[in-house]
Amino acid sequence: MIEIKSRGELEAMRAAGIVVARALDLLTKAVKPGVSTAELDELAEQTIRDAGAVPSFKGYHGFPATICASVNEQIVHGIPASSQVLADGDLISIDCGAILDGWHGDAAVTVPAGAITPEDAALSEATRVAMYAGIKALRAGSRLSDVSYAIERSIIASGQADGVRYGIIKDYGGHGIGTEMHMEPFLPNYGKPGKGPKLVPGMAIAIEPMLTRGGNKTAELDDEWTVVTQDNSRAAHWEHSIAVTDDGPWILTAPEGD
Repeated sequence: MIEIKSRGELEAMRAAGIVVARALDLLTKAVKPGVSTAELDELAEQTIRDAGAVPSFKGYHGFPATICASVNEQIVHGIPASSQVLADGDLISIDCGAILDGWHGDAAVTVPAGAITPEDAALSEATRVAMYAGIKALRAGSRLSDVSYAIERSIIASGQADGVRYGIIKDYGGHGIGTEMHMEPFLPNYGKPGKGPKLVPGMAIAIEPMLTRGGNKTAELDDEWTVVTQDNSRAAHWEHSIAVTDDGPWILTAPEGD
């Protein structure tokens, strides 16, 4: 079953999304060489709780932190640690979620620590652009796989422009969101158009492409959370939670006023 929200419920989700957006803005500004991912986690938790919300991730199936902090070859679900100190040239993906009045917001950004290579910058940008291609396709009357197709076509186009074939992570993807963080439907970041459920106003979907500069094979570390690229290539991850409305897609985790 796909949860359909009223306008008022989507507005409640927007309030949760603003909390996430504020946290990610502060975290983006805090990323620099010499900062540990544990420090970023503390900042995120304090920001979320100060807003009267609760971190979505902390305690979720036993996850021990407020954010997922995935550095370089880590794709997603990286556990923050005081021993993990960012160095110049690192690329960190930060995934953050908050619950406010029972409604979830979920978003992710990829941020450079210091000066990164042009290749890493292009990887992050290709991922971000693919996310927005998916958002643009999230329209009432379309099919779910139209969004997947738009994401994949954007990735291919960016790869051709950058002279590289980006790896599309297939083991993980977007998802429904609302009264729970992960709900139906699952949204792959690739696929043929015209398939899956029809998009209707009131649906809310988290769109989150994850790309690598190498292959798409993944491995899970011994911590049973952190997912890395098997070939040690660098990865990027961008995400927004979006509502389907009669007026087009509404980015629930956009910065306030945006």
